[in-house]
Amino acid sequence: MHLSIYILSLSIFAMTTSEFMVAGMLPSISDALNVSVPMASFLVSIFAASIVVGGPILTLLLFRFRQKSSLLFLMLLFFVSQTIGAVAENYSTMVVSRVLGGIAESAFFGVAISIAVGMVDSDKQGRAASIVLAGIMIASVVGLPMATQIDQSFGWRFSFWIVALLTLACTVIVMFSVPNSPRPMNVSIKDELATLKNKNLWAAYCTSGLIIGATFSAFTFFAPIFTQATRLDPSMLPALFACYGVATVVGNIIVGRLADKYAMQIMVIGLLILATTLVLMALNINNAPTVIAGAIIIGFVGLPMNPAMVTRVMRVSNNGALVNSLHMSVINLGIVVGSWLSGLLVEAEYGWNAPLWFGAALALLGLVSLLPYLKSNSLVLEMGK
Repeated sequence: MHLSIYILSLSIFAMTTSEFMVAGMLPSISDALNVSVPMASFLVSIFAASIVVGGPILTLLLFRFRQKSSLLFLMLLFFVSQTIGAVAENYSTMVVSRVLGGIAESAFFGVAISIAVGMVDSDKQGRAASIVLAGIMIASVVGLPMATQIDQSFGWRFSFWIVALLTLACTVIVMFSVPNSPRPMNVSIKDELATLKNKNLWAAYCTSGLIIGATFSAFTFFAPIFTQATRLDPSMLPALFACYGVATVVGNIIVGRLADKYAMQIMVIGLLILATTLVLMALNINNAPTVIAGAIIIGFVGLPMNPAMVTRVMRVSNNGALVNSLHMSVINLGIVVGSWLSGLLVEAEYGWNAPLWFGAALALLGLVSLLPYLKSNSLVLEMGK
């Protein structure tokens, strides 16, 4: 694989660390901004909502620029967003930080994946996508536990400053390592939008959104579930999030090697495991071994379905930046649904197991979305437009 693909993965690591780390710092952020934990959790949803709405729009606006230039602009925008977050004194300012960060990340993902898969043959595109997306998994292993530990040792603002500096460093690396892209041809926005008239593409989008929604229904509330429902010591959070992250990386490595051939099978098996695990956690939320094991299993099967999801989308589309950015938007719509509605359930005092039950329901809906693509007892990728 080309070195630049790994550099893009490193860049996504920096961005995803910021997206995830709020979930590990909810108690601290809620205290500092004088809001409830469920209200603080909405910062996860706000980030995701910004990806859903702003990312594709910004991608369209950047079509006429070189892809490398777009990458650099988006990384600088993300740097600014993290700086704002680091100095935020109230909830409104933090919302501005999350909105700018979400818009920049969404557009960056679309351009980065297009560059990465364009560097390899078609039979290696799933592998290339898995390497780029490994930045998400590594953020779970290193970025999230690191941010949580920094929060507990020095305060949550230091986590934002470190992400800001890491983003700036990645910008410099991208500037010198990613090959210069050719000046874009005359791009017709109408033609790009025409690629979206594909029912199989939207079916793939739907499944992706439900998978990630189910995962984030639980993940967003891991910190309060661990400390308030399961009564674990808060000092254990960094280690627990690290275990979750390790499981995510291992799962991504496995799925990345299999996604080009078995994308649909991976999603069916993964959703079955995910739904079952969430139900068991909800039924045994006060049992520490069950909850810890469940969190690790969710790490192993949730986000690691990403390469399979991306492979399915690539096979039914033109693999353009708009398609990839919109895919990221739909995925984050799942995060919005999972985290926001789960937060409302907690606010309504349905208990800390409510997000787990809601996540299980979304996982089952994900399975239902795959049913039309079960043919002759085998799972297929729909290639038709």
